[in-house]
Amino acid sequence: MARNTTTRSEQKLLTRQRIVAAVGRGFRKSGFGGAGVDGLAKEAGVTSGAFYVHFESKAAAFCEAVHVGMSDLKRGLRLSQEQHGEDWWAQFVHFYLQIKRKCDLTESCALQSLAPEVARSTADARQVFEAELRDAAKIIIAGPASPDAPADEAAALVALSTLLGAVTLARAVSDPKTADQIAGAAQKTLAPSSAAGARKKKSRGR
Repeated sequence: MARNTTTRSEQKLLTRQRIVAAVGRGFRKSGFGGAGVDGLAKEAGVTSGAFYVHFESKAAAFCEAVHVGMSDLKRGLRLSQEQHGEDWWAQFVHFYLQIKRKCDLTESCALQSLAPEVARSTADARQVFEAELRDAAKIIIAGPASPDAPADEAAALVALSTLLGAVTLARAVSDPKTADQIAGAAQKTLAPSSAAGARKKKSRGR
């Protein structure tokens, strides 16, 4: 009997995780106001009734999606620190302004895709977002010494704001060259040492 109970618990957890993932995609694509429970449940492959088994409201599901999405951002920061050592900050900035800027909106970073929705959502969602944002800033300043990396929490928050704004603007324009210009300018601002090094390498190669 205990084995069956464990199996049911695991299945319930997997279903919840699938719903949260679908909710995150739905909110990124349609916004908090544009994503209805029926559509979110369909995206997750469950009924609306099953949705309410796991979440009492769309707002509650949104809070969980914000938490999970921002946790992905923190995981990305830690991974960059682990993989790239002293070059981790420039590598993270490049990844964010290039890969995360060009991916499908449903797979985009919660920082830039959900922040506008949080501002229009509930006080609970804003509290969750703020806590996760400050955690991300703390991870940045606690990371390995890296050229141009923010040195304190205020600078880290400004850097995250710059990443958010640059990707949002780049996604909003229709001309790819303008989008690249926005991303490139942000990269020079946030990681000038890396940009200068790239220019020197290019110059030597001529």
